Order: sequence, then C-alpha cells, then structure tokens
Amino acid sequence: MIWVILPTKKIEVLRVIKKHISKFNFKQKIMKKITKIFTLLLIIGMFFSACENSENQTQSANNNSGVEAIGGQSTVQDDESQKNIVQVAVASKDHTTLVAAVTAAEYADVLSNAGPFTVFAPTNAAFDALPKGTVENLVKPENKDALRNILEYHVFIGGLKEDNFQEGQTLGQANGDNATLTKKNGKWYVNGAQILGTANASNGIVYVVDAVLLPPDKK
Repeated sequence: MIWVILPTKKIEVLRVIKKHISKFNFKQKIMKKITKIFTLLLIIGMFFSACENSENQTQSANNNSGVEAIGGQSTVQDDESQKNIVQVAVASKDHTTLVAAVTAAEYADVLSNAGPFTVFAPTNAAFDALPKGTVENLVKPENKDALRNILEYHVFIGGLKEDNFQEGQTLGQANGDNATLTKKNGKWYVNGAQILGTANASNGIVYVVDAVLLPPDKK
C-alpha cells in the first residue's frame, strides 16, 4: 500500500471545497422542497378557483332560468324612469292606431333609442278621418315601405321645443321631406294639422296632432 501525504494547505483547501459542496447540496434540497410546496399551493389554488367559477355559473344559470326571450329596447321594463316616446304612445288611449302602425313598421325599437326625436303623433280620430281602408291597407306586410315613409314624415331628428317654434319654420323630417310650422290665433300647426298637446319623453318630445301628415307626392 502506498500512502500519499498531502501538504497541510492542500488538506485545508479540500476541506473548504467539501464544505461548500455540502452547502450546495443542502441548498438544492431546500429548493426542491420549496418547489414542491409552491406546486402544491398552485394546484390547491386552481382547484378552489375552478370550484368558485362552477358555483358562479350555476348561480347565473339559476338566475336566468325562466327567461324565454330577449327583445329590443322597446321591451325593457322600467317603472321608475321617465317614459320614452313609444311608452308615452302606448300609455295613451288616443294613440292605439299609431302604436299599431309603429309596430307593423317595426319601428318601436328605433323610437325607443336615445334620440332625441320630435314626434308629431296623430290621434285615433285623425287616422279615422283617412279614406276607409287606408290604415288596414298600410299595415299589410307588402306595404311596409309606404307605411314607414308616412311614419318617418312625422318624425324630426332632434328635440324641438315649442318655445323655439318660428312662424313658417321648415322642418326636415326623417323621410327626407319637409314640413312647415305655422301659427294661427295663438295655436301652432304643422302642415295644417293642429298641435293639441305636448308630452315630454326621456328621448324627445311628443306633439299630439289632429291630422295625419301625408308626405308630398314624389315627382
């Protein structure tokens, strides 16, 4: 057997190296344990998150049960806010024909939007004054374009207050044609139809008129 005698300094160096190796191994073990703990915590967190999402989805499904259909803006029920133009018309017993015409033209949602709109609303009596069969003919599906043209002629885009009316003022209506405001004996008229009353709405103003406004014939 051959004995190797190392110098004292070399022995010390080897001890230091061995000591550092031991510390490195110890650190590696600690890091492995930390990694395992972190992974375990992550898995637990994902599990509870999945459970919470599942519970929220179940609760949402329960809240939505019984809802059969979703309509447009006109179907939104709000008993606290000011009524929009369509709601004002629906609430009036003197405007059932107008409401039926707006519904047939599929304009209820349009007139329920933000606007603002100024609507000249003929009464039931105003529609009754038209030639017999006119309304019944207009609400037919094949005459929707003609009906829409007439209804649009009753709408001014913008909020037009009576205080701002001017004698002979020309209004550019939604269908592209013009209507004219006139004043006689302190009363206002639009194309000869007398304005009987005013109703403010959340998205504009409704002026009740005693005649249906008919667009000028296209040349």
